[in-house]
Amino acid sequence: MRRVSTRLGELDCQVLDAIPEGAAPELAVVLCHGFGAPATDLVPLAQELVELKPELAPKVRFVFPAAPLSLGVMGMPFARAWFHLPQEVLMGRERDWDLFAVSTPEGLAQARRGLMSLLSALSAATKLPYGRIVLGGFSQGGMVTTDVALRLEEAPAGLCILSGTLICQAEWKQRAEKRKGLPVLQSHGRYDDILAFHQAERLNKLLTDAGLSVELVPFNGPHTIAPEVLERMAEFLHDRL
Repeated sequence: MRRVSTRLGELDCQVLDAIPEGAAPELAVVLCHGFGAPATDLVPLAQELVELKPELAPKVRFVFPAAPLSLGVMGMPFARAWFHLPQEVLMGRERDWDLFAVSTPEGLAQARRGLMSLLSALSAATKLPYGRIVLGGFSQGGMVTTDVALRLEEAPAGLCILSGTLICQAEWKQRAEKRKGLPVLQSHGRYDDILAFHQAERLNKLLTDAGLSVELVPFNGPHTIAPEVLERMAEFLHDRL
């Protein structure tokens, strides 16, 4: 796959595709990494998804943005974040999930703005409407893409929430009602010790009750992306073509 480092809107990105020279993408997929990961953390997924569904190769452009915040001051020079997390989450301590679910994290608005600027630039560059762009992300990347997917003036082609969780509960519930029918692929490990599985179930209920078309893929594992999730994700993207 061809790989290009570029800037789209406010964010630095890695862009990958195997689209024939002179052809235009039929679908774009924007995947956001999680808290503390390097900017390139999810880049290998493009090749893995194409290998699982070769039909994606000539039609899909993958975009992997770098989160705007550097965690160098925390001793992690290559780590990035979309927004800061409470200390109890960072330390893996017991947390008040009810409070976390209704909270609006500090910095979320700035992260949202950056991702929306990327989508605007991507749409202009590819001539694809938002309805031909799939949003998704892992962990914190799943939170920010869920927030953006519920706010865009035009619904995206789909949403992939990989081990994400519920935040901004009241606002997400209100906005989700305007996204009836949006295809959503959600995955979560039953033994996730970072973002609890029962919180993924709460998010699933909120979206499902609002009328979104949500498929939850649970797996027996920790805070990660399981092989069976990638297989289902490849099918999910193929279905959006």
